Amino acid sequence: MIDVCLLGTGGMMPLPGRWLSSVLVRVQGRLLLLDCGEGTQISLKQVGWGFKPLDAICISHYHADHVAGLVGMLLMLANSDRTEEVSLYGPVGLAAVVEGQRRIAPCLPYPLRCAELRGGETFEAIGLRAQVLAADHGIPCLAYRFDLPRAPRFAPERAEALGLPRELWKLLQQGQTVQWGGRRVEPGEVLGEERAGLALGYVTDTRPTPAMPAFFHEVDLLICEGTYGDDSQLDRAQERKHMTFSEAARLARQAQARRLWLTHFSPSLERPRDYLEQATREFPGAVVGEDHLQTTLRFP
Repeated sequence: MIDVCLLGTGGMMPLPGRWLSSVLVRVQGRLLLLDCGEGTQISLKQVGWGFKPLDAICISHYHADHVAGLVGMLLMLANSDRTEEVSLYGPVGLAAVVEGQRRIAPCLPYPLRCAELRGGETFEAIGLRAQVLAADHGIPCLAYRFDLPRAPRFAPERAEALGLPRELWKLLQQGQTVQWGGRRVEPGEVLGEERAGLALGYVTDTRPTPAMPAFFHEVDLLICEGTYGDDSQLDRAQERKHMTFSEAARLARQAQARRLWLTHFSPSLERPRDYLEQATREFPGAVVGEDHLQTTLRFP
């Protein structure tokens, strides 16, 4: 399963009661962070999931409201006596951004790895298979998709027919080859049909692009920016390379996403829920995000 928490839902600047857009993801006790604007470390502490298991931080782009909190997060991990490597992912330019922030955090007790990505590249983090897609913003920006595969169904009748002791079943379920009866037994000999995994999508600070519906196809949860609530602000959204609620909802419908959370609200959008209908006309299950909104994605 995948635990997901919105640490913040604001764009441009933190507001009283609204931290900047960030998402915390947890898989088997390990943590991954999506974007890290000013104050993210405070909201993370308020959630109470801990922070020492934070293994990876993924940045969508390098505007301050998505990256200015990075140095504080790195120092917080340092003060927790973490020694394991932390991986940072982001568009081209990540190394320079990190170098600049580390001028005030030059000594960290753990290795820091920076991976600069372009659309179409993949990586793995906290057990998730991740891929990125180029977004359409004023500077290089990435959308992220995370997939958690599920092992094929185990066929105990096959294992019993082979005379395999039960202590070997779990190893085969995990995809390991075992030795039994003087030969190698492959996992495929006791595994049945493939089973659907879980998928999470995250996209912010962009116009919709033709590639996005396929990229986010059938994600269990799409977390998508809705900087402007009303379609009357479409011209501004187009000018500033953002989305309205209805555009985000249309993307979710086209992608056949199972759920949609809206986030990254303009400071001028004081009551985002007032515009929920703009989204539900396109995607009935749309939810206007709020700080610390949480869910757990479970295998069907």
